[in-house]
Formats: sequence, structure tokens, C-alpha cells
Amino acid sequence: MVSRTTQTVVCFSSTFGLPDVDGPQPAGSYRVDHDEESIESLSRLAWRRVASFIYLPGIGQHGTTHQMVPINPVDLDAALEKNQKNHDGFDHSSA
Repeated sequence: MVSRTTQTVVCFSSTFGLPDVDGPQPAGSYRVDHDEESIESLSRLAWRRVASFIYLPGIGQHGTTHQMVPINPVDLDAALEKNQKNHDGFDHSSA
């Protein structure tokens, strides 16, 4: 089985929280890694996410330690959606 890690950067315009992460995190940009493994198929190549991690503190922020924390992608998506709603005052999910 083949595996890969994809990296993205997520941006929060205000303080945010995630389950299983101690305390609120400051606004900023955060690196997120998604570990995926290939799904065997005869017709096409597909990938299944098996783990996601966020790097704390955020990019450009100084802290005494840097850590890679496992996160649930659903929780990350919810925090990003909440951040977007708070930022522009418009609920994109109903548009």
C-alpha cells in the first residue's frame, strides 16, 4: 500500500479552538498535514485520509515549544467555517 502526506496552510482571522487542543489558539496561519493511503482499484487511483495533524504554534508565532497535534478534519472544517462566519458576518453554508 502506498502512502503520502499532503500539506496545507489554514488561516484564522480570529482566536479559535479545537477539541483536544489545550486552550484557544491565536489568529494566524497554521500548517496542517493529512496522511493518506492509496485505495486499490482497477479503474483509478484513489486516496483515503487516515490522519490529520496541525502544527502549533502557528506560522510566524513564537512559543517555547512546537508540536504536531492530531486533529479530526471535521473539527478543523467546523472551526474554519465558524471563523469565516465571524469574519464577514455571513453564513456561507446557507448561500
